[in-house]
Amino acid sequence: MRAGTRSAPAPAPGPGNHGLVLEYRPRLDGRPDPGEVVWTWVPYEDDPAQGKDRPVLIIGRLDDDLAGLMLTSKDHDRDAEQESRRGRHWRDVGTGAWDRERRPSEVRLDRLIRVQATSVRREGAAVDQALFENVVAEARRYLP
Repeated sequence: MRAGTRSAPAPAPGPGNHGLVLEYRPRLDGRPDPGEVVWTWVPYEDDPAQGKDRPVLIIGRLDDDLAGLMLTSKDHDRDAEQESRRGRHWRDVGTGAWDRERRPSEVRLDRLIRVQATSVRREGAAVDQALFENVVAEARRYLP
């Protein structure tokens, strides 16, 4: 499907995310929208005072903010069992314009990132709607 195709908003994946509305609405207009990979600061889980700039797939809106899932170019297929035991679940999403080197990426399915639109450094790319819907369907299994 082409960027800009819209899907109906979906209910929140679980009781821990009241106010979460999942939707696909990419508009490559310089502002972050659901269905786009953007670059923003993501805090570390073990020390939220620290973090790093990384790509995040925006999957919807959470109250007045955006909701996203972080991406990485690290291959977790080799340690999938160990990651799963630690409660971390990953899915391959392929390559895209969000990574200048076009490295294969994975998305973390179990950690919802709250993103303020003003904290987004840049828009990377819109993902295909079918990929977006598959990622969201898998993430629903893990998000609280």
